[in-house]
Amino acid sequence: SNKSRDFFFLERDSAPVIYKHTVELMRDKLPGYLCRSRADCRKYFDQSRERCETDWFDVYMLHWLNRENYAAAEALDEFAFLDRVKEAGLAKRIGFSYHDSASLLDEILTAHPQVDLVQLQINYLDWDAAGIEAGKCYRVCEKHGKKIVVMEPVKGGTLASLPREAEALLRSRHPDWSCARWALQFVRSLPQVEVYLSGMSAPAQVEENLRVTDGFTGEDLACLQQAVSVIEAATAVGCTGCGYCLEHCPQHIPIPSYFRMFNELRRTPQEGWKIRPTYESLARETCRASECLQCGACQQHCPQHLPIPQHMRSVAEALG
Repeated sequence: SNKSRDFFFLERDSAPVIYKHTVELMRDKLPGYLCRSRADCRKYFDQSRERCETDWFDVYMLHWLNRENYAAAEALDEFAFLDRVKEAGLAKRIGFSYHDSASLLDEILTAHPQVDLVQLQINYLDWDAAGIEAGKCYRVCEKHGKKIVVMEPVKGGTLASLPREAEALLRSRHPDWSCARWALQFVRSLPQVEVYLSGMSAPAQVEENLRVTDGFTGEDLACLQQAVSVIEAATAVGCTGCGYCLEHCPQHIPIPSYFRMFNELRRTPQEGWKIRPTYESLARETCRASECLQCGACQQHCPQHLPIPQHMRSVAEALG
């Protein structure tokens, strides 16, 4: 937590245990996508309390909202259930974890301004990523005045081990900072972030996490941006996003956006379950990659001379 240090780490019989001075840091989520009736909301909430051995939560959230799960949540009035939980004193604050586009997030927060927190995937590599839209989602929360719980600040460990050139850039700026600390310093610098959740597997990692401080500078951000360029150099499609192809596509396929998502998927295939919903959202608004006519009109106007029709077949196969 950015605000609190009211926990400590011990090892008991080689098993890591977190002891909390209060129940304040306990959290759990409602798997609304599993609910088939309004009564199921109460059933899963009671299971949460039983498993956490607590009478109430500091924060209780709807789990994994995307377009499909949001529709299910609306059908069963799951936000109204959260309201009742809060009114009854069973949760101090309510919110939801989110994996979809910034536009849908804006829609949800406009319809449900009563939520206190949003849990988002935010890290410096995903900040401008088309498939995750971390920066755009952050700004939506900022617009609505919502505090953020950050998941994946080190992108599942990806940002703890970088290409040599990228790591050398970062160490030239702060020799004593690990790659993981750079990732945590970035999210801590964001004003709307209240808590970031960092996966730790050893006491040394806990100690390192506690050394993260304020004071991330513009020069630090510029160094990170250089590192991002190095990381992104290993891409599947060398699209610069100029958009010259767009006006010549008879299907109006958002070609640069799909290439960015494809590159992200190739770079971190384990993130596919998060990237594909953003692709589906954009495809519904525009046109699917599989609807490419293979006419080549786009390719004639590409400054990079990319074989766009060929790449579109790969995008369609990878993203659906």
